[in-house]
Amino acid sequence: MDPNSICRKTKRLAGKQAELCQLEPEIVQEVAKGTKLGVRECQYQFRFRRWNCTSHSKYFGKILQQDIRETAFVYAITAAGVSHAITQACSMGELLQCGCELTRSRAPPSPTAGPGAEGTAWEWGGCGDDVQFGYEKSQQFMDAKSKKGKNDIRALIDLHNNEAGRLAVRSYMRTECKCHGLSGSCTLRTCWRKMPHFREVGDRLLERFNGAFKVMGGNDGKTLIPVGDNIKPPDKQDLIYSADSPDFCSANRKTGSLGTRGRVCNSTAMDTSGCDLLCCGRGHRDETVVLEENCLCRFHWCCVVQCRKCSVRQELSLCV
Repeated sequence: MDPNSICRKTKRLAGKQAELCQLEPEIVQEVAKGTKLGVRECQYQFRFRRWNCTSHSKYFGKILQQDIRETAFVYAITAAGVSHAITQACSMGELLQCGCELTRSRAPPSPTAGPGAEGTAWEWGGCGDDVQFGYEKSQQFMDAKSKKGKNDIRALIDLHNNEAGRLAVRSYMRTECKCHGLSGSCTLRTCWRKMPHFREVGDRLLERFNGAFKVMGGNDGKTLIPVGDNIKPPDKQDLIYSADSPDFCSANRKTGSLGTRGRVCNSTAMDTSGCDLLCCGRGHRDETVVLEENCLCRFHWCCVVQCRKCSVRQELSLCV
């Protein structure tokens, strides 16, 4: 998952990945940031589930070698993270190859985008996010490996999930506007387009994960067919997989499962964070721990915040 290590293995690289590594190392740095952003978001979204998107390399690598629902989410969220990070770097002026979005040919923003906007003059301005540049660079780097085996069902699934991740960013751009005028009037609006916050992207992809489609390869080796009767085919933003996930209850290096022994659970919850589900019916034990945290913080001019350390007792439920 680390693009910098991929670039060091120059003999194994070909096509667009090698091209980016050799000609645009600064883009590769943003790819690295984007993959880390994706993994962090994965860990947030799965923090209360049996598989919690552990970044332990031996176990994480095993997940990537399978074709299960969790693999689909990892591919989608990292492709989205790369697209988001590169686009953000463009808007911040950190890359020479791109900048703010070109808006000359775009239609005017909606007149209902702000209060009192009806009949208001407008213009595109500010610094809109050039999401198309981020989308294309993510596509070049993240899809390069899978494209070598386009007729392989696993490659088709990976390419589909990468695209679903990128679309979770590109398809949900929002318009932001700022009013200009005397005494707070809105005689002119300057508008620009911004990407969704990455937490929104993670939330959206988790919904797709929960409704992911199981597929199998068609006879031609180039198409994917949904498994089950009368199931509509997945669209471009759906996540797809071809193998059932393990239960992730017990540690198993072959499947990439760390198990749930010792995990903190919620003894009163009925959802995936509850002890019944998270502990796989093995039960839980209660433990009191003493934690240190900052307290009685004071601001001292200028510009230091000084805090004391306070001991706090906390009751935890742990899976046995």
